[in-house]
Amino acid sequence: MRIRANLQIGAAAALVLLTGAALLAQFTGYPQTEPLFKDGQSFPVENMQEHAEWTFARFRYDVGGFGRFQRWEADYPKADRQFVMGVKRLTRISARSTEHVVDADSDVLFDYPWIYVEDPGAWELSDAQAKRLREYIDRGGFIMLDDSWGNREWSVMAEGVSRILPGRPIQDIAADDPIFHAVFDVVNPVQIPGTRHIWGARRRLGPDEIHPRWAAVRDEKGRIVIAICQNADTGDAWEWADSPQYPEAPTTQAYRIGIDYIIYAMTH
Repeated sequence: MRIRANLQIGAAAALVLLTGAALLAQFTGYPQTEPLFKDGQSFPVENMQEHAEWTFARFRYDVGGFGRFQRWEADYPKADRQFVMGVKRLTRISARSTEHVVDADSDVLFDYPWIYVEDPGAWELSDAQAKRLREYIDRGGFIMLDDSWGNREWSVMAEGVSRILPGRPIQDIAADDPIFHAVFDVVNPVQIPGTRHIWGARRRLGPDEIHPRWAAVRDEKGRIVIAICQNADTGDAWEWADSPQYPEAPTTQAYRIGIDYIIYAMTH
């Protein structure tokens, strides 16, 4: 079922295990995805061709292909698959085990009601891509922007947002906003560090990176359509959830925020 203009995403009565919240949408037609490798490890899934109600859709905003590292693919694919494991364990969402990479120039984008954008502080969107994302939002889509740090990356990210939704302001998300209570109550969210801030070369944060910001852009009806995790790296927390070196508190929060955003996107 593709997202259609002037229609809300269709409803499906999937109950969230912990809260009984309703989940909307059913999507089919997933292509086969090959096993992927990172850092010498493989992350296979049991059924590459399974059909499910929700898929982790990762946005590829560079057009150079897979031959070299690009910033859209940071933490990929381990973060995606470990987060999906949490979605399956903590909810009754019928989630596909394998993520799907959605190219910025493809209309396949409209097959997914929730998309994840890694490091939008580096993205470059053409006019056509910005228009496609605007249409995606108008059809009911939701975009999660993650892992931009400091003022320079904020300005790049915000410029892209303004091209997608001209004139729509970026606002901080209030503690009592429904998006922080869709499944889990996320109260006073802590900063989610990247591994580079824990055991990497960039352990010292700059003065413009110290404070996390949870922000959003809303449509004319007040629905959050773009959620922004600034000075926070939920993708690293998902990726390293199995590591004793990564702290538990931000990992737990990263899963809670991710699940809250999915349920909010599907029910609002």
